[in-house]
Amino acid sequence: MVLEGNPEVGSPRTSDLQHPGNNGSCVLSSPGEDVQPGEEPIKYGELIVLGYNGCLASGDKGRRRSRLALSRRPHANGVKPDVMHHISTPLVSKIGRSTENMIDFVVTDTSPGGGTTEGPSAQSTISRYACRILCDRRPPYTARIYAAGFDASSNIFLGERAAKWRTPDGLMDGLTTNGVLVMHPAGGFSEDSAPGVWREISVCGNVYTLRDSRSAQQRGKLVENESNVLQDGSLIDLCGATLLWRTPAGLLRAPTLKQLEAQRQEANAARPQCPVGLSTLAFPSPARGRTAPDKQQPWVYVRCGHVHGYHGWGCRRERGPQERECPLCRLVGPYVPLWLGQEAGLCLDPGPPSHAFAPCGHVCSEKTARYWAQTPLPHGTHAFHAACPFCGAWLTGEHGCVRLIFQGPLD
Repeated sequence: MVLEGNPEVGSPRTSDLQHPGNNGSCVLSSPGEDVQPGEEPIKYGELIVLGYNGCLASGDKGRRRSRLALSRRPHANGVKPDVMHHISTPLVSKIGRSTENMIDFVVTDTSPGGGTTEGPSAQSTISRYACRILCDRRPPYTARIYAAGFDASSNIFLGERAAKWRTPDGLMDGLTTNGVLVMHPAGGFSEDSAPGVWREISVCGNVYTLRDSRSAQQRGKLVENESNVLQDGSLIDLCGATLLWRTPAGLLRAPTLKQLEAQRQEANAARPQCPVGLSTLAFPSPARGRTAPDKQQPWVYVRCGHVHGYHGWGCRRERGPQERECPLCRLVGPYVPLWLGQEAGLCLDPGPPSHAFAPCGHVCSEKTARYWAQTPLPHGTHAFHAACPFCGAWLTGEHGCVRLIFQGPLD
């Protein structure tokens, strides 16, 4: 099915996410009149890709980046559905490539534990032109998400296996092959937040319960009392990559990079020590990147939270290569280096770095750790797993995170 758009209609413009081969992409737009000379720039919000901790492994470049700010364009570029065509023979087309000018954001499948599924053999599950985000050009600058995106010819192509149907008012609606899922947190994205319910968004922006599986042809039930309006903290899952939507007001409550650096320096100034080796521990500078841990790197036993320096004793190889016995409490579990979370937009509050995710060792505030530890993220066609937002590693243990127990200097 091909849905033809009418670019002459002044509708809100969107952020269209597309999948070109092994990548997905995003096009942003908004409806309304043009920006007048002298007007202040307006930012609608930001999209943050989970699992990269502030920067892609290869660096943020052009449209491939871990974070994207959505701002008002000088000219509205919204597209509105207009005409629908049924095509019996699949089209041979070059559409869906991340080089097209109308694409604003390219996302790549994120694998658990961080990183991307690279290489010619990696089969992406993100749909081409996966979704679009339409932002009103007038206050309160409402952002709405829709499945699928218009290509350079103002067409939406839904594959033969994609669910599609005619609505009561005579329009066509449908779902992308693997779906666009959205979850709005209860209580906003703040210290009092709780995970919401995952829903699926259609091409026309209607909200449905989840299908039996991501690619099932039978759609879920229409949820009439919910909308496709993005809220601060809304999660968008594209079946291969998950994005977090932050509003400008919400980002004002998040810590800044300067605050995170001050917290790192404050933690190091306390001179925490290894309780066995009595060596002084220190979190490395973010500029150093996540390379091999250095000799002052703090390590943690993720079952109990006791922080040590690196040592080679207490191995329990019969339990696994990372299993160690804590010399203080004798609990056996993973023993990993600690890394500070550096993507400030993923934090619920500017609280001190007191908790670590298990088993990856990324450190953040207690509120942030507990929120993400209880938030199930879609995985595959049926599964949901809580994951570290900084690296994407699936969380383990009873709580998914642990309170860190540091020993201060003996002097």
